[in-house]
Amino acid sequence: MNNEIITAENLSKRYRRYKKREGLAGSIVSLWKREYEEKTAVDRISLSVSKGEFVGLIGPNGAGKTTLIKMLTGIIAPSAGRLQVLGYYPNDMKNEFKKKYAVVMGQKSQLFFELTLNDTLRLFQAIYEIPEKDYRESKAYFTELFGLEKLMDVQVRTLSLGERMKMELMAALLHGPEVLFLDEPTIGLDAVASKQIRGFLKEINERRGTTILLTSHYMEDIKTLCGRTVVINGGRKLYDGETETLFERYQRNKRITAAFSEPTEVLWNAEEPVRILEDSPCKKVYEVPKEEGKRFLERLMSYEPTDIGIEEEEIGTVVERIYEEGAHA
Repeated sequence: MNNEIITAENLSKRYRRYKKREGLAGSIVSLWKREYEEKTAVDRISLSVSKGEFVGLIGPNGAGKTTLIKMLTGIIAPSAGRLQVLGYYPNDMKNEFKKKYAVVMGQKSQLFFELTLNDTLRLFQAIYEIPEKDYRESKAYFTELFGLEKLMDVQVRTLSLGERMKMELMAALLHGPEVLFLDEPTIGLDAVASKQIRGFLKEINERRGTTILLTSHYMEDIKTLCGRTVVINGGRKLYDGETETLFERYQRNKRITAAFSEPTEVLWNAEEPVRILEDSPCKKVYEVPKEEGKRFLERLMSYEPTDIGIEEEEIGTVVERIYEEGAHA
């Protein structure tokens, strides 16, 4: 039995954008002659996603991730290629299709800020034609899951960013979509709120079997949630495979930060593969190969730092390395 619910073959999106010369003269000239340039946002991407998968889409800004999400949800039409989601061509925007998926964009809200949470959910119940029994069950489940019991009668505009994102997810999931598209849902959130959102998404995927496609610039989102990762750069797919394999192969360094209570000079052998990023009297930041991390930390601890921070390489750095080495999977 074919378990694929998203199938894209050689999917492309090209569009023209207007170029205007600077100043008043440029505006006058453009009245008679306009110049355009063609931009390829997505370039012949093929992708298949099976039911229940949690897939991460990563890449630098402008890589084509959001454009791909918009094509998968029918917001924009592809310029070329074949696309099918849940048995539908998304851009037909049939009501039956729209009731089977949900999309949450971290930089755009679907909520009505003057309404309370209760009224917002009632509005979504009407939009998606959710039977009363199903509505009450879903509302109770997500209210408890997101811990929103005390906020149901307050206006959306009074919520914090973290609370609003929980509400965005609750509204999106109320009708029980089979597929959830997430475009940077943790953008701007603090560490605590981001961790909570990741926990909620993991439970929804595992307990409800919701298929999730996630774009994010935050390494922790991808590594914690996504068993599979697709890397996109310049509109092209560079990698499609296991997340663990991706980072084992291409995430080669760690960023180590040490803070000291008084000015400290840290000494090391010049031949060691350590790159110093910051060397102020009470704070040191190093880039160290992963295989040297343990040994370097043992040495660093001998200087008795008051605090140690260890970070993975940024997604942008990993993607650049993949692009430079021409990796495909």
